[in-house]
Amino acid sequence: MPTGARRDPLVGFRFLIELDGIIAGGFSEVHGIEAEIEMEEYREGGVNSYIHRLPRITRQSNLTLKRGMTGSSELWLWFKAASEGWMARLNGSIILLDADGNEAKRWNFSGAYPIKWTGPDLKADSSGVAFESIELAHQGLTVDGL
Repeated sequence: MPTGARRDPLVGFRFLIELDGIIAGGFSEVHGIEAEIEMEEYREGGVNSYIHRLPRITRQSNLTLKRGMTGSSELWLWFKAASEGWMARLNGSIILLDADGNEAKRWNFSGAYPIKWTGPDLKADSSGVAFESIELAHQGLTVDGL
């Protein structure tokens, strides 16, 4: 890119979800793309002006995928199998697209399995879309792109 060329920020509504190499499109929200380093405080004898803060472990949040309900019950069946002890772990990616629809950034997660399924809120006085969501525990995130 030439010096001084404008780089617009990526928008958060153009994304795809990939599970075991297959695009599982149609998700409207993804939550939990985050990591945090847990710190340990250490007080050194004779040093009263500060406390040492040392890194311990990096924790990564569970991912929550939300989509409008369809005739497909694959998310429920995956959760049901996990709840019965058939732990099918999947690798996947959250793919952020640029304005032209090309892949701009990819968060890869490994060894994911469902730990919570949430069905729709049903209200007779509402005309909103019925949503389902699934929460996934995973074994870590890596980032590709940008």
